[in-house]
Amino acid sequence: MNQRTFSAKPAEALAARGWWVIDAEGKALGRLASGIASVLRGKHKPTFTPHVDTGDFVVVVNAGKVKLTGQKLDQKHYYHHSGSPGGLRKESYRHLMERVPEFAIEKAVKNMLPKNVLGRQLLTKLKVYATPDHPHAAQQPQPFPEPKKAGASKKS
Repeated sequence: MNQRTFSAKPAEALAARGWWVIDAEGKALGRLASGIASVLRGKHKPTFTPHVDTGDFVVVVNAGKVKLTGQKLDQKHYYHHSGSPGGLRKESYRHLMERVPEFAIEKAVKNMLPKNVLGRQLLTKLKVYATPDHPHAAQQPQPFPEPKKAGASKKS
């Protein structure tokens, strides 16, 4: 019997793209971002291929209501540098969430994707909105199923 490993071709991956909507309200930022990164890469599909974009589009709503646990709102900072001497700037996540709440989710997901051309391509499939409204109703996004809690289905 001849068994071969399946490897998706880029044209095949384009045809099977879905749209998912995820409500970020009350969810922990890191857990949410790792789940989104997995869907963007296509790891939830049996046709996952590491070097091909087999993932789906993800629409995140209520990004302004995402939860940062512990003291992260005040102790975690976003750093950027202008390139000039003395141009290092830092901003607490509390201030960042008030100013542009979408950025925190985008940055968390970006850091969980591959650091190459494929990762930048995957990031274009992420759409983040601070409010519950989004302009992607024509694509008919489905609510992404919540992962089952460990031990929740045990019956004695």
